[in-house]
Amino acid sequence: MRFSLLPAALLGLLLAGCQNNSTSADDGITAAIIGRHLQRLASDEFQGRKPFTAGETKTTEYLAGEFKKLGLQPGPGGSYFQNVPLVEIDATPAPTMQLKGKGQPLTLRYKQDFVAVTRQEQPRVSVDNSPVVFVGYGVVAPEYGWDDYAGVDIKGKTVVVLINDPGFIINDPKLFKGKAMTYYGRWTYKYEEAAAHGAAAVLLVHDTKPASYPWSVVESSWSGTQLYPENDAPNSFTSSLQGWITLDATKRLLAAAGQDYAQLLKEANSPGFKPRELGLNLSASLTTKVRRMASKNVVAVLPGTERPDEYVLYTAHWDHLGIGPAVQGDSIYNGAVDNASGCAALLNIAQAFAQAKEKPKRSIVFLAVTGEEQGLLGSAYYAAHPLFPLNKTVADLNMDALGSFGPMKDLTVVGFGQSELDDYASAAAKEQDRYIVPDQTPEQGHFFRSDHFSLAHVGVPALYASGRVESRAKGKDFAKQQNDLYEEKHYHQPSDEYRPDMDLGGMAEDARLLYRIGRRLGDETTFPQWKPGSEFKAIRDRSMPAKPQA
Repeated sequence: MRFSLLPAALLGLLLAGCQNNSTSADDGITAAIIGRHLQRLASDEFQGRKPFTAGETKTTEYLAGEFKKLGLQPGPGGSYFQNVPLVEIDATPAPTMQLKGKGQPLTLRYKQDFVAVTRQEQPRVSVDNSPVVFVGYGVVAPEYGWDDYAGVDIKGKTVVVLINDPGFIINDPKLFKGKAMTYYGRWTYKYEEAAAHGAAAVLLVHDTKPASYPWSVVESSWSGTQLYPENDAPNSFTSSLQGWITLDATKRLLAAAGQDYAQLLKEANSPGFKPRELGLNLSASLTTKVRRMASKNVVAVLPGTERPDEYVLYTAHWDHLGIGPAVQGDSIYNGAVDNASGCAALLNIAQAFAQAKEKPKRSIVFLAVTGEEQGLLGSAYYAAHPLFPLNKTVADLNMDALGSFGPMKDLTVVGFGQSELDDYASAAAKEQDRYIVPDQTPEQGHFFRSDHFSLAHVGVPALYASGRVESRAKGKDFAKQQNDLYEEKHYHQPSDEYRPDMDLGGMAEDARLLYRIGRRLGDETTFPQWKPGSEFKAIRDRSMPAKPQA
């Protein structure tokens, strides 16, 4: 990034104009304060905020220092940090993958045709003459009567897997959830299921529309060092090679096997699909360097005045991609929107609570987590090792990639219909003369792509909401244009950096709305519930204390 830091006074003047009437209240949440934190966290000084780097140290110390300045207490044990043990694997694939067998030989080139990583903690990992099988979407879903692995032994083989869910490409609402992605559509599930069947290697087919991001995002996210949860039994539970291949490479691979991509895609979206042996064998290898260290979640607490043993949780991930391949001369992936924006809002909300004359009755917890970009690692660790009891955690309010193009008329709720937090969001939106809408791109699987999912997965009602659909000043078309521009040009790219012309008024509105929801939750005696039909309701119900019989 070539933009140098502005003086604080000048920055305040520039950002003051970003606010409209709905963001000028006495709680102290302003575009100027959010902008100050955002500009600092997204500066080159923080080196893209990648875990296990100097950028992590600067970021976590900055966040802890800001919480301490506000007079917030550290977490249990007197520390603002929760150690998150992780494994870093720096895997370098061989320049090519080779496919040979009954079909035509084929060579795939690293980064141009494929990317690959490994979770195996060995100096060299290889797949040698592994038979290749096309398994459609790689889904085993008994509730949908679906098994893409039926009738074939996958052990030691390489599977080629489509991204997203059956039904998405053909827009069939009767297949799974139609356009809306389920967890079966996520790359994490694809790898897990393939490993459970004993696959030696997994290659996900990248197609921009069902993946919801271009190949450049795959290349930047899946090359270089990768982080994984520390495991007591490494090498025992994952495939040797996990990778992606381009759509063009997939078509060439299938053609080499005498198969037609369009026909196989049609079959894969039909009930009763059977996996297809391709008559090709794959050989590939990677060399690795392994490091085992602890990253950090940052935690701060405002104790409740009456029920300090009940907790309202705010989350945002502090990490991004660090320093990577240069794009137009810039190699620092600053992550301004993703997710310096969420951390900046988190700090401003913390300031609002800390400076409020009347403190909430319940405790408010502020949690900035690590490793979101590598698979929600920090929030998943917190969910498995909570610093505060989960059945005493009222709700999680999550902030990730807040809009940078001004105040919005809507409040888009990812996972709308899951919990009673929708009602809290609706009430807070009305206070700002806004309306509430469900996520308009459910096929992109946002519900599974940010840290609220880790809390939901263990039963804590979670809200992930921000303005997305309609700009107050410029309407829906402008909002769509800006969202599309970010996804296509800036998401996980060095160009996601702070700019002085950002209109941060929308971030301030979203932060104020989440503050209002947290204030309400912090003073209530009841707990919001998952709605009937939510897959998380049973988990929560089992964890809650039994109610006394009347």
